[in-house]
Amino acid sequence: MDFALSEAQQALVDAAKRFSRTELAPFYRRREQDGRLDRDVLQRMGELGFFGVELAEEYGGLELDAVTAGLVLEALCADDMNFGYVAVTVSLLGQILQKHGIPDAVRPWITGMVSGRLLPAIALTEPRGGSDAAHLTLSARRDGDHYVLNGEKTSISMATQADFCVLFARTGTKEAAAKGISAFLVPLDNSNIKKTGFDDHGTISVGRGSLFFDDVLVPAEYLLGEANKGFVQVMQGFDYSRALLGILCLAVARRSLDDAWEHARTREAFGKPLASFQGVTFPLAEAETHLLGARLVCLYTLWLKDQALPHTAEAAMCKWWGPKLAYDIVNTCLLTHGHGGYSKELPLEQRMRDLLGLQIGDGTAQIMKILIARSHVGHLAA
Repeated sequence: MDFALSEAQQALVDAAKRFSRTELAPFYRRREQDGRLDRDVLQRMGELGFFGVELAEEYGGLELDAVTAGLVLEALCADDMNFGYVAVTVSLLGQILQKHGIPDAVRPWITGMVSGRLLPAIALTEPRGGSDAAHLTLSARRDGDHYVLNGEKTSISMATQADFCVLFARTGTKEAAAKGISAFLVPLDNSNIKKTGFDDHGTISVGRGSLFFDDVLVPAEYLLGEANKGFVQVMQGFDYSRALLGILCLAVARRSLDDAWEHARTREAFGKPLASFQGVTFPLAEAETHLLGARLVCLYTLWLKDQALPHTAEAAMCKWWGPKLAYDIVNTCLLTHGHGGYSKELPLEQRMRDLLGLQIGDGTAQIMKILIARSHVGHLAA
């Protein structure tokens, strides 16, 4: 791996950092109070090229490598990880639509989300199954030139705000499990689709909720990949998003550590700076060590993707370690700030609440560890 950034990479990363500090950081708390993302901010991010960095130019992307996409994401989401989650979703769904969709059918949707005009969502989880994602019950029945959707999706990030989703539905028999699932692009401006929002602990501006489908017609051209093979084909793209989610969380930890070191240098106790006490600096030093290791795992995983090499196990490492480590580091930084860190006047408690959700969503630590174990021992019978 080459750790030097090209001039073009550095310019894009620097632009993302400036945008994060000037446009995202000052309004982090306000967006939580509003309970939604700013559409005008999303469009400015699209105009600056922060979405779909790795997607083809014909779809509005920059056609750069996955490592660069990860570095831009890292620079962008340190001050508000909720916008980072949008960027991850655009990258994930953009690659899925680009690879498995009919070009003329999916192009307006890809270009719309890359430009920041359209907000996407991933509709996979159902009420009776979270981690058991292969046993879906929401049905998609073929009817002429359309599919008819009936059922419910729940715990869907951006459910209350999204303009469209990539949805997984059962088109085969229940006994077929993962081999009877298809994926669809589904516009959400349909009166037969009902949306409800959750009262969540964190990531409030993302707007997690449920989607209810009642005889919703979807054009057959919006089928992604082959019928009954959507789970097997389309889910392969999730390795990429897991690496991105890891680096997203670590970016928040990085910002919090920087703040904690500055506090330790400038705050005095017993006539000395806090940084003169090993009880203060040792936990931060340990956090720096763990953070560097986890970040390298994420970048290595993205590098493997760029080389078209297997990276499922490494991506799972990013997904379980990144969110947990970031949460623990921000907790350490909050304690370093003492009573001030516990106040909502500082962003640390909000960062912790936002990070906690990614220890659950998009694959729990237990599922990720199963994937890592399988890379060493294969699929063993229960």
